[in-house]
Amino acid sequence: MGPGPGNPYPEVAQAFARPMLGHLDPAFVALLDETCERLRTVFRTTNPLTLPISGTGSAGMEAAFVNVVEPGSPVVVGVNGVFGQRMCDVAARCGAEVVPVEVPWGQPVPAARLLEAHPSPAVIAVVHAETSTGVRTDVEELARDKGDALLLVDCVTSLGGIPFEADAWGVDIAYSGTQKCLGVPPGLAPLTVSERARERIVPVPRSWYLDLNMIGRYTGPATGTRTYHHTAPISMVAALHAGLGAVLDEGLEASWARHEACGEQLRTGLQALGFELFAAPGHRLPQLTTVWLPEGLDDATTRATLLERYGIEVGGGLGEFAGRVWRVGCMGHTARPRNVVSLLGALAEVLGR
Repeated sequence: MGPGPGNPYPEVAQAFARPMLGHLDPAFVALLDETCERLRTVFRTTNPLTLPISGTGSAGMEAAFVNVVEPGSPVVVGVNGVFGQRMCDVAARCGAEVVPVEVPWGQPVPAARLLEAHPSPAVIAVVHAETSTGVRTDVEELARDKGDALLLVDCVTSLGGIPFEADAWGVDIAYSGTQKCLGVPPGLAPLTVSERARERIVPVPRSWYLDLNMIGRYTGPATGTRTYHHTAPISMVAALHAGLGAVLDEGLEASWARHEACGEQLRTGLQALGFELFAAPGHRLPQLTTVWLPEGLDDATTRATLLERYGIEVGGGLGEFAGRVWRVGCMGHTARPRNVVSLLGALAEVLGR
């Protein structure tokens, strides 16, 4: 859904209007330091190597893999949607021995299957909140029993919207995006790397731009040293700083509760209009509701009407579910009861209910 009126995060918009700083300006360096500290709070970690990667969530995914995967490394990947498939693709391009653990779309990936897929994997990778299906895969059990493997987690759609505990769960590498539950425009990929994973960063990753050996040389404001690697996107960092500030002012637990309440309201309303829930019970994301379209409902026409007449954007299904499933996002500053009511009312009018 589009943001609708009453965006409670004016600070994000104001960040783009601030006078431009140089990327080596001490004022920007201080802003970046504080942004990284706010990211640690949201990731629930103390990892020193926590930073916004310059690029969207996909850049975070690449950074995660290219820095710890070498040719021949066995990498187990949970695949229950598009983004698990993309993990396999990136790992394969690193030369890994990819071991996919595939389950039907709409279902979570069982931890036992991931743990049994290979006797000694270098990395176990999984999508916490699969954006293509609206399904949550539990990470805590997987982290507890991973052994010597590094646990790599995609939390693009979960960070800030549902509980994610990097340190408590034993996650080694996690990446996210700014445009989902953090309520910031796309353009940065929050990334956190444990000290355990940092020790396994390969000497020469297959990407210069995403090489954490260079990006990660900066150890914090206490040393006052920073290695110039590339020009940071100044305004995007300022926007992320503001968005994280709004999330932390609200409180992480309060943000999780708000997303949960709106998700429940949305699921109930869509079912009343004749939609059936797609994702597995007990693993449905409150911030991304997936539903089967009622028989006879034209996917493209209905979504176009919602967008053109009401200014409400609804995502269509992906892969084999294109034209059959909707993905309704209600996250970040859009996760408000008034936005849910607006969607349900507009949809009822379009459907003639």
